[in-house]
Amino acid sequence: MSQRYLLDTNVVSHIMQGRDAELLARLTKLSVGQVVMSSVTLAELEYGLHRKGQPVRLKNALTQVLLRMDVLPWDEQVATCYGEFCSTLEAQGINFSDFDMMIAAHAVAVNATLVSRDRAFAQVHEQRFRLEIW
Repeated sequence: MSQRYLLDTNVVSHIMQGRDAELLARLTKLSVGQVVMSSVTLAELEYGLHRKGQPVRLKNALTQVLLRMDVLPWDEQVATCYGEFCSTLEAQGINFSDFDMMIAAHAVAVNATLVSRDRAFAQVHEQRFRLEIW
């Protein structure tokens, strides 16, 4: 099976803005199903839309993204991975926001590469965690 990429909220947000030609070109080279997002990312995006009064342009952009990308559920397997993964990072002195930790653990749980623009993730040197900065 080809590599699967789980997109962080900041990357999906850039896709929705539609102004990053390099990012959009990179995505078009990947197969359908190869790029996914966490339900945690969708929750963050929905919160942002509601906080901004649900601007039509952004709501339409999110709808377009959701037509082309699967949203993976936060389930028992992910929750179990989250507990172990976060505990390991915390023991190393690494701490991120709750949502960032949830999304990173989700990537680990589904054996996907996390795609983010948050370079702070580069400090994670956990064997199962893969990161690409797009």
